[in-house]
Amino acid sequence: MTAPTNQASSTHEAVSQRVPLWRDAVVVKWTAQVATLVLVLASLWFLATQAGDNLTARNINIGFDFLERPPDIQLSEGIDTHPATGGRALWVGMVNTLRMAIVGIVFATLLGVVVGLARLSNNWLIRRLATIWVETLRNIPLLVQIIFYFSVLAVLPRVDMDTGPINGWLHISNKGLAMPRVFIADGFYQWATVMLVGGLAAHYVRRRRVDLHNESGANTSPVLWSLGTLAVFGMVGLFIHPLFGFIEPIMGAVASLLDSLPILLPQVLLSATAVLLAGRWIREFLAGRRSAVGHLALSDDDYFRIIFTAIAALMAVTVAIYWTGLSSWILNSGSDLFRVIETKFNVDGAARPFDAMRPDIVKPGKFANYGINGLTMTVGFAAVFFGVVFYTSAFIGEIVRGGILAVPKGQTEAASAVGLHRSQSLRHIILPQAIRVILPPLGNQYLNLTKNTSLAIAVGYSDIVQVGQTVYNQTGKTLPVVAIWMLFYLATSLTISVVVNYYNVRMKLVER
Repeated sequence: MTAPTNQASSTHEAVSQRVPLWRDAVVVKWTAQVATLVLVLASLWFLATQAGDNLTARNINIGFDFLERPPDIQLSEGIDTHPATGGRALWVGMVNTLRMAIVGIVFATLLGVVVGLARLSNNWLIRRLATIWVETLRNIPLLVQIIFYFSVLAVLPRVDMDTGPINGWLHISNKGLAMPRVFIADGFYQWATVMLVGGLAAHYVRRRRVDLHNESGANTSPVLWSLGTLAVFGMVGLFIHPLFGFIEPIMGAVASLLDSLPILLPQVLLSATAVLLAGRWIREFLAGRRSAVGHLALSDDDYFRIIFTAIAALMAVTVAIYWTGLSSWILNSGSDLFRVIETKFNVDGAARPFDAMRPDIVKPGKFANYGINGLTMTVGFAAVFFGVVFYTSAFIGEIVRGGILAVPKGQTEAASAVGLHRSQSLRHIILPQAIRVILPPLGNQYLNLTKNTSLAIAVGYSDIVQVGQTVYNQTGKTLPVVAIWMLFYLATSLTISVVVNYYNVRMKLVER
């Protein structure tokens, strides 16, 4: 007769021992996060409103209408030296900055690897020269180096037919450097189609050679076979590439199809894509949290991630439905893209995929100058190029040296024990392991090089900073131009980070 009494008392004790809401860790955590989010959003809204009111009171227009108006400026170099609008002028500056950053990253990496290996050379002279290179360049401010190179180039002789060490091929003067240029011709896109087919064939050949190696254990050289296959397609494509002219009407038909599609279709596709991606992520997330017996245990953080993913998908759907300009832009841009591809395949005759030209010198008036042929580096471009490449190569050299020294010494001794030469051990043993240490700081140097190109304003090179300064001096739109600067450098930095992190993840060791 006492059992019901004991059961009731235990239930009463469990209820009385339940943690109050104000002491529940889950409730407090979620309440604090939501309150913080609301406080941050309210603060941002208040600051933005106050800034807008203050700017309006001072008659400062922060609109972006200047992007559609003529800037009345002339740029020193770029894809368009007489831009029709402010947006076009800033686009020219972006292209110049990206061109400097990409070329600088490539050459700084190559030179930095050479310097890093030279720092570890057994030759005393090479080792000392590399040390002098590193210790000198990295301790002199980059701006000083850029101005120094600009000053050296500016005092060179004037442009003349006999200017430069290799007349007709390489000219060096106070107008910059001019050298031969290889460029893509009219038949390049047809040849690129042949190379695309060759890439698929090379991938198949590589897989077959890898399978053969796994079966027999022999050295099948899959990389060399795949490169050889690609080279064969490249050579054959030089002669058969006109066969792919049939792609032109296909691209035109796709462009016409995009012109006839309603705006509703991209809205539906974008919404469906957002929902499917969110649903797939949630499904895989739940599958990863499920135990072997099928039990699902979720924490409050797990619920937060699921809710955040669902809200993000809902926001994407809302943007796709109510922002009709996005859908129309997708259709118009897609149509324009296929129209451009159509014109690229509209080639009469067997046009060559590549062509080359030597630099020329013209003399329209009293003074000679470089012509449009050849590859010309202006004084401003050359000064910034040499500055960022030499300066960054000193840091990359130290990163490479540190990465190689981070590899255990036993790896080098083991490579020597099996008869590998120093170059072979570096290529097959040391560098593949050192790259895991090198990649993270190397990405930081790529970011620094990209942002250091903004110093080009000191020598008049038309990068985005120099062009933006000229634009806001003409229009008075300082804040919008600075906002565009911030978004551009943020986008480039994030892009470089994503690429470096991708390869960093691919190169990391997989633990069993």
